[in-house]
Amino acid sequence: MNIVLLEPEIPANTGNIGRTCVATGTVLHLIEPLGFSLSEKQLKRAGMDYWSMLDVRTYENYADFLMKNPGAKIWYATTKAHQVYSDVSFGENDFIMFGKESAGIPEEILVDNENSCIRIPMCESIRSLNLSNSAAIVLYEALRQNGFNGLEENGELHKLSWKTT
Repeated sequence: MNIVLLEPEIPANTGNIGRTCVATGTVLHLIEPLGFSLSEKQLKRAGMDYWSMLDVRTYENYADFLMKNPGAKIWYATTKAHQVYSDVSFGENDFIMFGKESAGIPEEILVDNENSCIRIPMCESIRSLNLSNSAAIVLYEALRQNGFNGLEENGELHKLSWKTT
């Protein structure tokens, strides 16, 4: 799977998303301009010691991203979409794009990709969820649909063992 952040502004969100990407074997794509430096302390703190294990790719702009990922199936996460994220069928190599925290994905991009726009249901009184929470929600649904391919199947305790019946 692939998570795409279009012009992210808050390093802690990107760090948290990076950690989720490492935990799931997901590639993180960052489209500039970024609201921070990739060497920023807050970014690394949120990503903990996992940042060095992250497959992260950067692009100059949206056009550069499209050029370097021809034929990519991209889902555009937005609060303005008609369809809910859990009602679409994700492929193993799909890209899930999220916009910057202050404005989301530009409407010009959304209008050109209306059938690929998805949203997370929420109460009308709230504008949006936190970016890192939104990325985790949609990513894990995409992974679930693909059988959590490549992810650990059994959880083990650190000191004790589960009782068998």
